[in-house]
Amino acid sequence: MCRLFGLHAGAQAVRATFWLLNAPDSLSAQSRREPDGAGIGTFDVAGKAHVFKQPMAAWEDHAFAREARDLKSTTFLAHVRYASTGALTMVNTHPFEQDGRLFAHNGVLRGLEKLDRRLVELEAMDLVLGQSDSERLFALITAETRAADGDIQAGIVAAVAWVAKELPVFSLNFILTTATDMWALRYPATHDLYMLERRPAAKPSPLDVQSARIRSHSSELSRSPHVLLATEPMDQNPGWRPMASGELVHVGPDLTVTSTIAFPDAPTYPLSLADLEPAAAASQAR
Repeated sequence: MCRLFGLHAGAQAVRATFWLLNAPDSLSAQSRREPDGAGIGTFDVAGKAHVFKQPMAAWEDHAFAREARDLKSTTFLAHVRYASTGALTMVNTHPFEQDGRLFAHNGVLRGLEKLDRRLVELEAMDLVLGQSDSERLFALITAETRAADGDIQAGIVAAVAWVAKELPVFSLNFILTTATDMWALRYPATHDLYMLERRPAAKPSPLDVQSARIRSHSSELSRSPHVLLATEPMDQNPGWRPMASGELVHVGPDLTVTSTIAFPDAPTYPLSLADLEPAAAASQAR
């Protein structure tokens, strides 16, 4: 299953050292099967997005980690891919960038021909460079955001509402970020997505979180508040909470968190693992 990781550090850019590794000390058969790509998205002091990514097999992680090891930003978005749709190429590797925003997705949606027709209607098909369902979902959000005069939350709600009504959906979990704001959606209850609002303790300790595939360390964040979003809890902090199905979270520039159940109803055409072809089903296993 793909892994998502988002970090919002507030208004001050901070340094976080990332390792995007799967089985870093092993060249086992499992580590050679996955992931199918890894990437990190950041923003510079001027708010310009930068993406570091490779459509790599796990045993190549070491070289990529050296390249993307020491980054500074107010927001970070990391993704490790286990492909369900689209070839193992750079254009299909997350995060994606559109209109200066970054996006990463964990899940599957079908009916891409119908989605493409919708993107043509919205004059947004030029945003799609690859074959993935994830990039198309992002393009729809971008198109609806443009139609809403740049209101990103309105764009997310309009795009996901259309997908939930019109297309077969397995999971639409995603994180979308700018230099100052971050959004996360869990929909429906297929996969988990967790959030942690981390405040400095009386005796500060560095941010040091890790899962099987994503690791992050930062001494700077030991003394400043920040918000984390991840596919799974990445440390023993009891503050991690699972997002509810249909919950849309927004983290603002001052780390104010707002949450709404934007999508209380199930998709019109829900998909199960049994409905997916073998490769896609394998990519969505926990």
